[in-house]
Amino acid sequence: MSQLRIRVLGRIGAEIDGEPLHLSKSRHREILSILVAAHGRTVSTGRLVDELWEDAPVGAVGAVRTFIGELRRILEPERLPRTPPENLVTVADGYALKLTSTAVDLWRAEQAVQTAKGSSPAAREPLLTGALEEWRGTAFEEFITRPWAKSERAWIAELRAGAVEDLAEARLALGQPKDVVALLDAHIVEHPWREEGWRLLALALYRSARPGDALAVVSQARSTLMQDLGIDPSDRLAGLEQGIMRRDPALDLADDGGSILLRTATARTGVRSQLESVTVLLPLLAVSGSVQFAADQRMSAIAAAEQFGDPELAARVIGGFDVPGSWTRSAAIVDAALRTISILPAGASDRVRARLLATVAMESRGTANRLTEAAEAERIARRLGDPSLLCFALSARYVQTFEKAGHARSRETIGAELIALAVAAELPTFEIQGRLITMQALCALENILAASDEAAKIDALAARFDRPLASVFTAWFRWVFTQGPPPPEGSEMPGFRIGLHDLAKFTAAVRAGAELQDGHFGPYEPWVRPLLLARTGRQKEAAMALDSLEVPPHDLMLEVSWFLIGLAAIASGNKDAGRRSYHALLPAAGERAGGSGAVDLGPISPLLNELVQFCAMGDQY
Repeated sequence: MSQLRIRVLGRIGAEIDGEPLHLSKSRHREILSILVAAHGRTVSTGRLVDELWEDAPVGAVGAVRTFIGELRRILEPERLPRTPPENLVTVADGYALKLTSTAVDLWRAEQAVQTAKGSSPAAREPLLTGALEEWRGTAFEEFITRPWAKSERAWIAELRAGAVEDLAEARLALGQPKDVVALLDAHIVEHPWREEGWRLLALALYRSARPGDALAVVSQARSTLMQDLGIDPSDRLAGLEQGIMRRDPALDLADDGGSILLRTATARTGVRSQLESVTVLLPLLAVSGSVQFAADQRMSAIAAAEQFGDPELAARVIGGFDVPGSWTRSAAIVDAALRTISILPAGASDRVRARLLATVAMESRGTANRLTEAAEAERIARRLGDPSLLCFALSARYVQTFEKAGHARSRETIGAELIALAVAAELPTFEIQGRLITMQALCALENILAASDEAAKIDALAARFDRPLASVFTAWFRWVFTQGPPPPEGSEMPGFRIGLHDLAKFTAAVRAGAELQDGHFGPYEPWVRPLLLARTGRQKEAAMALDSLEVPPHDLMLEVSWFLIGLAAIASGNKDAGRRSYHALLPAAGERAGGSGAVDLGPISPLLNELVQFCAMGDQY
């Protein structure tokens, strides 16, 4: 069934199944906007006349009916003649939109904000983030001067401002103060008289170890409120200022599982049960949207567990983080797991040992070859016939498939087995991971249509099981591979937070043969810079940069990094770098440099041919 979608938060428009509808007349857009603002209630013909004209002409009622008829044909282009409309219906002497709450961006945002009220911070955060993403401009911005729009725009602006502040509260509770600073910087500029925004920004700065900046924000808030409104700050804001100056512990993040565990570990009363509970809860927090918070508290729990001197307890805490392998990496956890393996008693269960081995392989992602540990964990899991353990071990083997380029087919196989196991055993987290692995592998294998099918299944699972971070991957895939809308800046997901937006734009320009633009490439900077230097006439600097360049990390960006090195080698005349790139990329000759699903440089084979000619390499290559 076709799905109608209407947008009023920004440029007014409508689409059916992603195809834009042609709302060419301003009257069509205004009537649609008035009906959206009515939230499904009936708007009389007389009110439409009053809203559309200050001095209604003769025949205004007939004109409204004509506009309604035209609008119906636009919104339901496949409706047969003389059949009743379904979306824009006649009710008595008026009209109403009969649509679900998901069909209109404003309605979706309002519903998400209402649902978030009273929920836990972990539940509120993705709801409010999704709500705010609906805004692509101000509400009904085309009709800013129209009388009917003024009151509507006022309450919608209040809705959005409240959602921003509620989201800031949730992220503070989840231990994400830096995200709150980024969120509120623009908010207080737009709403300088909302004291709550100032207070939350100051608290976020304080929790980001920036007490001086926090005090400056409180001072600026006081000045703004007194000079522009003539009112004194509330006791709450003044109390925050005093608390910052004396570094009141009450301003720190409220007690959570990890901090409680650390304080009570030496008391030995009830802590074991708390540790076991944390092992269950932290993975749920991570896959529900709070990756960094869960990771921080996991380290606290591991530290507390190791204090007991019980290696099997420590092993359960260390190996109990069931999240997709590409979401976690920690040398400290690898060290803790290896310490625990070395002191496990002879009678320890194979299941515990397998989880530790898989954890070592998983947490070494991109930094060390741990195929032996991953293979042993998988062997134990298969012998035990434990689907959950096998999914965990396969996830560990997956992150170890990047020791060289060209393993997309292997990853596709791992993804398929993960999906089959997870579906049979009802393990949604691992089904999502299996489909993510498959989607990314299909991008490298140039089967974008099949990858799109996987993306749709991932989004359905993410919605069904409240796994919002999974849709971060699919949003990037659609932007890069299917011309979808750009994904939002910033993310809880490791690897997406810094530099990826500019890298994706840069690689798109490379692929299109367009002029390359500098940017903030974050961790990808070393592999972008030589090509940028070479393409801007600084070949000598580019060649020198290539000579000192380290081997790229063994992760999803491996082929992309070597591809950029190869292009820079040709552009700068550095044949040694060209040969290194050729040999690194040769195993991926039949693939595409796009296996991350978030960045794409196109087929690898043409570059290999260029490198052969550039380096004057013989048949032995």
